[in-house]
Amino acid sequence: MIIVTKPEATEEQVQHIIDRILEWGLKAEVSRGALRTVIGVIGSEDVIREKPLTAIPGVESATPVLKPYKLVAREFRGGNASHVKIGDVTVGGPNVVIMSGPCSVESSEQIGSIAKIIGASGAKILRGGAFKPRTSPYSFQGLGVEGLRLLAEARKESGLPVITEIMDTKDLEAVEQYADCLQVGARNMQNFSLLKEVGRSRLPVMLKRGMSATIKDLLMSAEYILSEGNFNVLLCERGIRTFETYTRNTLDLNAVPVLKAETHLPVIVDPTHGIGLREHVLPMALAAVAAGADGIMVEVHNSPELAKSDGEQALLPDEFADLVVRLRKVAEAVGRSV
Repeated sequence: MIIVTKPEATEEQVQHIIDRILEWGLKAEVSRGALRTVIGVIGSEDVIREKPLTAIPGVESATPVLKPYKLVAREFRGGNASHVKIGDVTVGGPNVVIMSGPCSVESSEQIGSIAKIIGASGAKILRGGAFKPRTSPYSFQGLGVEGLRLLAEARKESGLPVITEIMDTKDLEAVEQYADCLQVGARNMQNFSLLKEVGRSRLPVMLKRGMSATIKDLLMSAEYILSEGNFNVLLCERGIRTFETYTRNTLDLNAVPVLKAETHLPVIVDPTHGIGLREHVLPMALAAVAAGADGIMVEVHNSPELAKSDGEQALLPDEFADLVVRLRKVAEAVGRSV
């Protein structure tokens, strides 16, 4: 249920509304606007329907959220977009945030040098995998906790906050110790036990769309995280499987405007995994910004031919620098900045 207060509602009346909601055993999520306050009421729908919400002083309207995803729905924030902070970086505002780094953390020298390179070119967040989900059990699986330590060292040297993947609930405490943002990968998008655990985390979460997931599937998975109390969630379009086999996946840029209309959560696009071919990453990244993405995630490696994973899709440092210059121009054209 969404409560909208009257324009003249006082702070005391708003607090009274919140207190009454809590007295009924429900939860309240508050979003304050310039003229009105929007309060999302969370709890049993049967209980909510029984309560005389519009009789509370200061309430202008109370509207049920009819979509199956309640907390992620744009209506829940009164039509306003959410901003998510990763370290000191805000995602979801006027700036398009660039996240970059190698697929896998391989060594201190490798992750440290790449962090400095991408930071100098304009990246705001460092990505790198310490735990790697691979199709083959014989492929490089990541350095684990040692990889997390190396990411933390690179953050200290470069000043870039760190996002890295969480694959298993048993690793959450370790990842929380070293990272600034948790990434739930495509293969774990519907790992509901993991979603519930990261929903209780103090860190923001980026949820990647599953390879065969619909937009509704993605939003329902995000609902699991928010329902546990963590509203600092980013959604990531990273390509889906279709009948096309020339590229690694099909980057579904349709999802960007649709998600922006359906949810208040920021939307990130990962063209690296979306297409899987280095030479096509740049145009798809530009198209993603034009479509309205709040952030871009691309892989960069200073020696892709020696990379332990996904070297064929990683940009070289000079290619990344060129991409950032072009992204700034597209962002400016659509009224944003990089």
